[in-house]
Amino acid sequence: MTPTLQIDYACRTEAGDKPENADASGAKVPEGELLLTKGVAAAIADGMSASEGGREAAEICVTGFLSDYFSTPESWTVRTSGAKILGAINRWLFGQGQRRYDTAKGMVTTFSAAVIKSTTAHIFHVGDSRIYLYRDGSFEQLTRDHRVWLSQEREFLARAMGADPHVDIDYRKVALEPGDLLLFSTDGVHEYLTDTQLQRFVEEFGYNLQQAANRIVETALKNGSGDNVTCQLVRILALPSEKEEDILLRLSELPFPPDLRPGMRIDGYEILRELHASRRSEVFLALDTESGDKVVLKTPSANYRDDPEYLDAFLHEEWVGRRVRNAHVARVMEPRRRRFLYNVSEYVEGMSLAQWMQDNGTATLAQTRAFAAQIIDGLRALHRLEMVHQDLKPDNILIDSHGTLKLIDFGSARIAGLEEIDSDLERATPQGTLNYAAPECLRGEGCTRLSDLYSLGVIVYELLTGQLPYGETDTPHPQRKLIYRPARGHLPAIPLWVDGALAKAVHPDPRRRYDHFSEFLHDLSHPNTGFKEKDLPLMERNPVAFWRGLAGLLFLANLILLYLLAR
Repeated sequence: MTPTLQIDYACRTEAGDKPENADASGAKVPEGELLLTKGVAAAIADGMSASEGGREAAEICVTGFLSDYFSTPESWTVRTSGAKILGAINRWLFGQGQRRYDTAKGMVTTFSAAVIKSTTAHIFHVGDSRIYLYRDGSFEQLTRDHRVWLSQEREFLARAMGADPHVDIDYRKVALEPGDLLLFSTDGVHEYLTDTQLQRFVEEFGYNLQQAANRIVETALKNGSGDNVTCQLVRILALPSEKEEDILLRLSELPFPPDLRPGMRIDGYEILRELHASRRSEVFLALDTESGDKVVLKTPSANYRDDPEYLDAFLHEEWVGRRVRNAHVARVMEPRRRRFLYNVSEYVEGMSLAQWMQDNGTATLAQTRAFAAQIIDGLRALHRLEMVHQDLKPDNILIDSHGTLKLIDFGSARIAGLEEIDSDLERATPQGTLNYAAPECLRGEGCTRLSDLYSLGVIVYELLTGQLPYGETDTPHPQRKLIYRPARGHLPAIPLWVDGALAKAVHPDPRRRYDHFSEFLHDLSHPNTGFKEKDLPLMERNPVAFWRGLAGLLFLANLILLYLLAR
């Protein structure tokens, strides 16, 4: 069997001389696929003694983080998930502290957590609780204390959860090895035990974690700790050898479906007709015989049966489509039962945007704005989940009879959360379709949300002009210089400010594009005085005048040359 992430865990906490224990700690090991896509989480918190609601604040931080982290989208990175959760918890603590205790310090606590995903520990930290790493005789503090010393006798916490409406959380990543041990402690422990003593107890009792935690807490109390004392230990027993592709390729153990024909039935779906066929896949219109709904059934090509990268992309499409819920993203459904490898998505009765342009020619500016707004809404749904489409083009956008647009084909999508899981697949291959992909994607540098913006800009340009901003080519962008062709050269009625917006959206350098879709959409509807005709070269302001002028100069030069030869 494939090894999965396995840990051993122990904790000991005592109130000590305090009337109540304001420390909190805990760990959570999920079951099933979440163990691979989200990992394991452990946390510790120490409610500030001067805070009336310190104990409750510590418990809320630990229980809230351990619960909410596993509810965040699997496509999010650990850092994004942790930051959003802790930001929300911090704002709640600050607000409750003011309302219930009439003070900004009403519910304040330290917080330290480690999320162990794949072979990496993701550390989140604020305050003066600590996380240490013990490995092969080495003992290292992974966190830094957020304390400010006023004098040799006085100090205070410089940062803590609930102390301010905005909190700066330290974050770092640490590569793990089997046998590593993470030690979590509150200041009631590490202020009364040196690092050397902690290391000695870990080495002496490290494979009996509960005994080690007990000895550390009891020794801290014996050494005079007057605070709450908590020690939590997590040992890495095994790291997963299951890779990111295993999430997707697990389904590839299913057999490829037989050659499908109209009238055939497969797993409760009746094949009605073929919609599209290529060397990579076949797409059929099918009837769900249980619900009576029409659906789209997509099967992989048997030619790629032994190609793991192809199967990875095919199964990516289902993984993404089942996690995005948006009116402008085609919904992918989980089959009720599946004996063969295929995916099922909603049926959009209409055509691709590419076919729409062939049938209708260019769009009006008003139509183009409406189309762009819908595409942007779908892209935002992907980007909120830290996904990048990477292959946005008119063929991958459907338009139904009501004019509603939906994005399809997520086989090339970049998923940040899955990229944190080790992979043996080679994904350096440039992504996207030549005439629509951003230059950085074609160079294999990795696509971002600004790459999707570039592709959208190309589509908007094509909708308005029927042409492409850099012309059609079969040469990858890195091998040619990109010179923007003004849209007004094809359609003089296009306002200068619309042309300026298009030029910015499809700029070869992503740093010079719009930062946000909303800015692009705004500039398609409202004149941006920043786009001034005098700022453009004559070639871009008036290509016809440029070439006429150049022809005139060449004609004059020829006359002069003939005159000189005649003499």
